[in-house]
Amino acid sequence: MKKQQKQDRTAERGRFSAKRKKEAVLRLLKGEDLDALSRELGVTGAVLSEWREKFLAAGESGLKSREPEAADDEVLRLKAMVGELMMKNELLEEKAQLMEGNAPGFPWRKSRG
Repeated sequence: MKKQQKQDRTAERGRFSAKRKKEAVLRLLKGEDLDALSRELGVTGAVLSEWREKFLAAGESGLKSREPEAADDEVLRLKAMVGELMMKNELLEEKAQLMEGNAPGFPWRKSRG
């Protein structure tokens, strides 16, 4: 009979929503015993510990983020411009190397000595 009651409670609980996981983690962080909470919720201590670690990691990354600044758009625009200029420069260098074979007097021609 105990087994049936446990199955009924588990079926009642179903999957844990993010809200229920958060509430469980907050209870742990407030000092509730991991084993007692594990038994009450019907999940392993490892699962509760995993939820806590994910919760704390997400909180930490949230604190590291910063609001975008107006200068960020300008930096992106300038980076794109630099990339475009680098490509044009490479293409011009290739063109110059091709033309070098036809006109040996280019000043940037490397000596073959």
